[in-house]
Amino acid sequence: MSEPGTELDYARSVLRDQAEAISAMGRAIGEPFSAAVELVVRCAEADGSVIVSGLGKSGLIGAKISATLASLGIPSHAVHPAEATHGDLGRFRERDLLIALSKSGETEEVVNLAAILRQDGLPIVSITGGAPGDTPHEPSSLERLATVALTVGVSAEAGGSPAPSSSTTCTLALGDALALVAARRRRFTDADFAKRHPGGSLGGLLRPVIEALRFRAGENLPLVRDDLTVAEALREASR
Repeated sequence: MSEPGTELDYARSVLRDQAEAISAMGRAIGEPFSAAVELVVRCAEADGSVIVSGLGKSGLIGAKISATLASLGIPSHAVHPAEATHGDLGRFRERDLLIALSKSGETEEVVNLAAILRQDGLPIVSITGGAPGDTPHEPSSLERLATVALTVGVSAEAGGSPAPSSSTTCTLALGDALALVAARRRRFTDADFAKRHPGGSLGGLLRPVIEALRFRAGENLPLVRDDLTVAEALREASR
């Protein structure tokens, strides 16, 4: 059985590895990121949808990126790359945008989807592992198909484990940054967000005070003259 201290040290190293990976990615982003934001904004302004697709863990991360875009006023939905070739290609329109996720950039189903949509003229933003920083690397199949290719630059996963961790965390963070910057450029406000997120504790924090009031004057709270006694006011209100 492992010592608790050893386990905590390893947990801290995992978190540190992921934090450092995000920091390194943040230092490396540049013009391609701005170009990707432009494609997202252009898609939204044309009443298109940003469709996010990935397989396995990338697909799960893609679903969250899509949900973030939608909550920020940018129509979006996730499509499974294998399902796309079995009928879901009908979800894509000429004014839409594909964000394709694959750490290796060689995931067959994702590459095939990107190839089909490129033939149809749809813009494509790819997010792949790439190489750390400005390290030159041979573009993957997905990068070559993309209109704009973004990379997270993760060469090793957190804690030395083969399980996707730093790569998926960075992909999610990059997707969030893409969504937030695009929303900012479109001047998306807290009030706009509240319209799309009325439920839960977050929706409650954004709800106007008047909507939170249990009693509303003139609706479920009767009004009486201020010169009445309490007894007279009760009789008046009960009529």
